Amino acid sequence: MDDITDWVLAVLVPLAAALAGALLMLAFRPRGDARLAERLDALAARMDEAAAAQQDRLHRTLAENAERAQDSARRIHERLAVIDAARGNLEALSGQVNSLAALLGNKQARGAFGEVQLRDMLADRLPAEGWAWQHTLANGTRCDALIRLPFPPGPIAIDSKFPLEAWQALRTAPDDGMREAARKRLATDIRRHVEDVASKYVCPGETAEGALIFLPSEALHADLHALHGGLVAEAARRGVYLVSPGTLWAVLGAMRALMRDVRLKAEAAALRREVAKLAEEALRLDRRVANLRRHHAESQSDMDQILLTTQKILSTAARIEAVEMEPQPAGRRAAE
Repeated sequence: MDDITDWVLAVLVPLAAALAGALLMLAFRPRGDARLAERLDALAARMDEAAAAQQDRLHRTLAENAERAQDSARRIHERLAVIDAARGNLEALSGQVNSLAALLGNKQARGAFGEVQLRDMLADRLPAEGWAWQHTLANGTRCDALIRLPFPPGPIAIDSKFPLEAWQALRTAPDDGMREAARKRLATDIRRHVEDVASKYVCPGETAEGALIFLPSEALHADLHALHGGLVAEAARRGVYLVSPGTLWAVLGAMRALMRDVRLKAEAAALRREVAKLAEEALRLDRRVANLRRHHAESQSDMDQILLTTQKILSTAARIEAVEMEPQPAGRRAAE
């Protein structure tokens, strides 16, 4: 707006000065100088036209600048609306993060959260008959879930109650000393929990030779492999495998494929048994058809014999009917 004002002043000031000079000359000119008066009138007319043109351009420029200012203000308002919506989303996300932190800080709520997550994944990836929830093993231990795989490898038990207190203390430790203490505590918790799962969740003859520990956090899974890779490998040698939501998703996909193969093999075996039964029925039908054919041939032979006997009887009857019975002489009858 300041640039427009300076431009207007730069245009109008020379015009005003020229107009003032012309009026002074007109006031002090001799009365008889008509030609000078005409020139001054023409100059005044041109100055009026120039001033009108400048005023028209000034109006157009002001209108264009006002339109651009309105468009800029509209875009600013739109961006402010987007920023306000993003701020609302950040506040909502912050509330959700705080809620999640409170949830993970409560041991019972954290356990329920892990169980719900595990159950949803099992229900989504496996058929209903392929797994059991809160299954009790023969040793009296109740596992969170049991995946019913055929032998081998056999049913696999899953635990979802991994202790997270030491890991949370490790992530929030303010100094190296507390961080080292939390790391040692985490190693102790891992070793104790793996020992507990290996002794209770692996039952020879009832389950597979291994079990799964479900970790409800990808960050926890990554930290355990990064900080305590040796303990994770030791747990695997004992048949206890730590899985995150991502790795469990892949494992359940492989288990579902195995269940599908087992079901297909069972259906193929049932189909082979039905085909064998059908083959037996076909052999039985062939024997019965052969017997029927033999009986039919014997019946046909009997019918031919009956027809031959009938023809003989008819022929004899015809000959008998053709014989003429004549009276014999008396002497012949006496002789006879």
